[in-house]
Amino acid sequence: MSAEEILPILLLQLQNNFALTEDEAKVISQPQIFDGYKLSVECFAKSNCKYFSEENGLNPFNSVMYTNFLYQISHLLYKEGYSQIADKVYYLNKMLNGVDLFYAIELPEHWNCEHPLGSVMGRAKYGDYFFFYQGCTIGGNHTDYPVLGDHVTMYSNSKVLGKCFIGSNVVIGANAYVKDSDIPDNSMVFGQFPNLIIKPNKNIDVMWKNNDLKPLECYNRIKM
Repeated sequence: MSAEEILPILLLQLQNNFALTEDEAKVISQPQIFDGYKLSVECFAKSNCKYFSEENGLNPFNSVMYTNFLYQISHLLYKEGYSQIADKVYYLNKMLNGVDLFYAIELPEHWNCEHPLGSVMGRAKYGDYFFFYQGCTIGGNHTDYPVLGDHVTMYSNSKVLGKCFIGSNVVIGANAYVKDSDIPDNSMVFGQFPNLIIKPNKNIDVMWKNNDLKPLECYNRIKM
């Protein structure tokens, strides 16, 4: 669907759940808000999502696409000073898709997910081409927060917490728990802190099209 086709669906959902005011509806309908649609389309155009085509646009009844779209809208509203409306869009995303993507969190230009139910993307510095599955958590440990490189993929129920530096082209395995730890470039990480298992990742990230990662140069730095 186009942005114009999705807008009345979004307005009806917000009105039915949060008693959207006329002024708030006008803000949602402003042309610049459609920038959120463009940002979401850009994410899917670069990804290998089999359910997306640029010809058909976004499907608001596909949880992955709508998760991305609602985050983009809430984030733009927040940046433009409409925090109360951003709250409603953020909460709508939690209700419909079961994912916690707070609008003040700065997700990268290109990010995507699959089966995002139960995932919480908290405060962190996110690298580009980030991807996560269900039940994933990123967040702080006291006042320390993670830093992620480009092309990081988190598989189901994995966690990254605290003072972590996660390199580029890193796969965080299912159920892995990374806390206050550094993971080098081109790695796969498994297990639970403090007994993490780190192995070389010889694969290029297949979640995205036209992957522009440089040839892998970091194997000698990875401790087996």
